This record gives sequence, C-alpha cells and structure tokens, in this order.
Amino acid sequence: MSKPDQSHRGTIFVEEAAVLSQQRFEGDQFVLRVQAPECARSARAGSFAHLTCDPALPMRRPLSIMRVDAEAGWVEFLYKIVGDGLRLLSQRAEGDCLSVMGPIGQPFRLNPERRRPLLIGGGVGIPPMVFLAEDILAMKDGARDGGTDTGFEPLVLMGSEIPFPFRTRPSTILVQGMPAGVIGTMPLLEDQGVPVRLASLAGYPGCYEGYVTDLAMEWLDSLSDSQRDEVEIYACGPTPMLKAAAAVARRYDLPAQVSLEEYMACAVGGCAGCTVEVKTPDGPAMKRVCVDGPVFDAATVF
Repeated sequence: MSKPDQSHRGTIFVEEAAVLSQQRFEGDQFVLRVQAPECARSARAGSFAHLTCDPALPMRRPLSIMRVDAEAGWVEFLYKIVGDGLRLLSQRAEGDCLSVMGPIGQPFRLNPERRRPLLIGGGVGIPPMVFLAEDILAMKDGARDGGTDTGFEPLVLMGSEIPFPFRTRPSTILVQGMPAGVIGTMPLLEDQGVPVRLASLAGYPGCYEGYVTDLAMEWLDSLSDSQRDEVEIYACGPTPMLKAAAAVARRYDLPAQVSLEEYMACAVGGCAGCTVEVKTPDGPAMKRVCVDGPVFDAATVF
C-alpha cells in the first residue's frame, strides 16, 4: 500500500493574525487584509488559507488568497457572505485577531513555453487570478533586476453576475479580438500594465454581455494558430464555469489548470472530506482538493 502524500508537512503555518482592514462592496462582498507574515512569505497563486471566523464558531472557513506582500507580511482575501461563518467574519474589525492556517494546497504552475496565459476568474474565483497576475508581474520585476525575462503576456478575464468587488473603469490597454465596447477593467491590475476585461449577464457598462468563457473564445478566435499555441488557460470559479473553461480548452486543444472549490473540514488532508475523482495514468483515483489540489489539470477532473 502506497504512503499518502505528505509534501505539505512543514509548509503550513498557524498564526494569530491581526485584522488590518475590512472593505465592503456591493453584493455582500468583502476584502479582508490580515497580518500573517509566515503565510505571506510562503503563499503561491492558487493556495488558500483556513480562517477562524469568530471565537464562538469552532469550524474554520477556507478562503482563496488574493494578494500578499511578503515584505510587509500581509495577506488579502476576497469573500462573499454565504452562511453564518462568513457573516461573522464580515463583522471583524481592524485590530481584531483571528487564527490563520496556511498557505495550503498546490499552486498554479506557469509553463515558459506558453507565454500567453489566459486567466479566467468567476465571482469569488477572481482572487487566485489576481494573485497569479501579480506573480507574473513579480517575475518581470525580477528580470529588470537581473533575472531571466519569462516573456509572459497575460490576459485576465473576469465574470460576475453581481457588481464587481472593485470600482471599474474604461481600459486604456488595447486587447486584440475584444468586441466593440468591451472596455471595462480592474484598475488594480490595469495600473500595473496587465490587460483585464470583464463579462456579465447583468448589463454592467463596459462589460461583455455573456459568459466569461464565451468572451475567452472570441479572443482565442482572433489569434493566429501560432499565437494560440502559446496559450494556457488558468481558471477558478463556480463548477459550471470551470466545466465550461475545460470545454474551451478541449475545443482549442489547449492545456488548462483549474482551481476547484469544495466543502472542507480539516483542510490539511486528514479527514478526506473534500475528495474528488481524478483521472491518472493508472486509472481513476480519489484526490483531496485541499492538499492534492485545489489546482488540477482540467482534463483530469472534467
């Protein structure tokens, strides 16, 4: 009998983290920033943390990490109130302390041969895409400091049926293949030079009227064969969106990585309550979303 994967041992930290800020946005969405230096130093795009929401609530909640500053020691999360736990978390104020366990999980893996990463985030699946985009920017900054230039040219597409958790504005970055009028962007990434476009069925100004995966196909259709050969898809969001992203990858014969969402109890692989069936060379196998994922090859799970 093979031994269970224990590669996560010694890489997950438990910290008493002070709340630095808590911003509220429309649609019961919040951006929470906490002081958690160990997590900030070790987190990678796609990893998450398990947070206590309130002293009276023993069960933690898993939240994807949106941004980190390893030097300043803070970690940022975006979440939407779903249930009592996150409602209680939304009431935590600056100066309050909560327990943060993380970073947990396998991150996204960039392929230098696929220099056009297509990042697709839906709803509360937006945070890992922001993290991955800023990771790519950090690589470019490293190249300016004498490192190797990876040459990545990311495009970020975000979809939401409730107001986006940021103030949108018209983009000044031209993107090949975008339909006329699709100019809404996320200022945080736009100001750092990353092109972003938004999609929604809610009729928001500047957004593509349709699913974010349909917008992805319009962009892919505008590329030449050689340009499409440089694309890899990275996606996080609700399961229907991830299935659609996997279908897009199959249609264009592209590699894709998806970050799954699943209910979790322990979040460190002990309870096996978050298992999903994954295709492997030896046949189907049950994998834990928390530590074997949450990032998987799309073709193995959809």
